Amino acid sequence: MPPILGLFGGTFDPPHVGHLILAAEADAQLELDRLYWILTADPPHKRGQVISSLEHRLAMVKLAIAHNSRFELSTVEIDRPGPHYALETVQVIAKLNPSADLVYIMGGDSLCDLPTWHRPADFVAALKYVGVLRRPGDSIDLTALEKIIPGLSDKVRYLKAPLLDIAAHEIRQRISDDRPFRYFLPPAVFEYISEQKLYQDSVK
Repeated sequence: MPPILGLFGGTFDPPHVGHLILAAEADAQLELDRLYWILTADPPHKRGQVISSLEHRLAMVKLAIAHNSRFELSTVEIDRPGPHYALETVQVIAKLNPSADLVYIMGGDSLCDLPTWHRPADFVAALKYVGVLRRPGDSIDLTALEKIIPGLSDKVRYLKAPLLDIAAHEIRQRISDDRPFRYFLPPAVFEYISEQKLYQDSVK
């Protein structure tokens, strides 16, 4: 059996407990051999938004996943110039792991947006599965998506996970507003943010 590698991409600004829970559930339910946390340095869909420095986000992800040997930080999107498209990331990882099957982890909102991604049909074709976490209130019309991206339905695997309504932008806003935020984060990440005084200026 070829190894199965999970790909979990994001800006992780900051990485929070919701990210960790999703990653752990994906690891277990999709029977992954390893899950790569792919830090996106230059996300095309966040152009014009203020994003914390790569240095800080890199440090926080390392702290967040340090205690799980099944998680690994991937610098595949840091080591090449942007913008970074998911298809190209998958292709690079496939070349580095030619015997592995790849699984891309995303939320239900990203699945609905998949037709707007760069070469979505090629992206789906390059994967064994697309692991999708359903979010409260999302509406996924897989039949309609299949018409746009043939073969998608056979690749989608829905993940069951606790429905934690946690978003990085809300954590940043809490910090900016001087509201409690400690328990949204792994302890080491909370300590890092506090020490570095991140997100204390007003945020959008």
